[in-house]
Amino acid sequence: MIFALAAAAVAAASPCPDLVTPDALVCRALEAQKSGDNEAAAQAFEEAAKASSDKDPKTARMYAAAGNLWIAADRPGKAALDFDRALALPGLEAEQRGEALLDRARAAEAQGDYKTARAKADEAAATISDDPFYWYFSAALAIREGDHSRATASIGKALTLAPSDPAVLLEAGYVADFNGDEDSARGYWRRAAEADPNGPAGKAAAKAAEMAGVTPAVKAEATPPKPEPKPAQPRS
Repeated sequence: MIFALAAAAVAAASPCPDLVTPDALVCRALEAQKSGDNEAAAQAFEEAAKASSDKDPKTARMYAAAGNLWIAADRPGKAALDFDRALALPGLEAEQRGEALLDRARAAEAQGDYKTARAKADEAAATISDDPFYWYFSAALAIREGDHSRATASIGKALTLAPSDPAVLLEAGYVADFNGDEDSARGYWRRAAEADPNGPAGKAAAKAAEMAGVTPAVKAEATPPKPEPKPAQPRS
């Protein structure tokens, strides 16, 4: 969520200078991210942060950028370490801090640490409770926690904030299915598929609707995993 903030904070020249400085490392991180190499981008942002002063507000944002890219690279353990570093430093205020806390929760959830994920998500609510992605994530996490009432309440808030978002509709279907309401689940999935027929959420919803009512063993084998929630756009 926050790597664009680091990009805005440090003007990167192209081509990147052959130096070991924070600016040069950020430049390399942005180039790697642009080429799709999330792991190299994360490593470069992390190195840029380590080469910077802890008193510089940009340092926290560079650690947060590294954390997001480690998540994208499927390295949640490394992401968690960089988010912890970012949150321990000055530089992330108000919504930026809330987004970093939510991303830390995402890293914990990816590691199966649902207790930490919920604690960080609850802390994030103080500043980003108007973000539908926050409630989307809360609903998905509640399913993993086995908490029916929280899953229902969270997806309800997400739907209030973003009633036509295909990712939210997809998750609403999973919550309804989790609660044993297959008719509502199919309805949400069909709406998601219609709203985003060629996108990942729409395709996952169409597959989920197709598998609704199939015996659990077959359904578990045939249904693809839910896609990662799309990060909210970074705020300046």
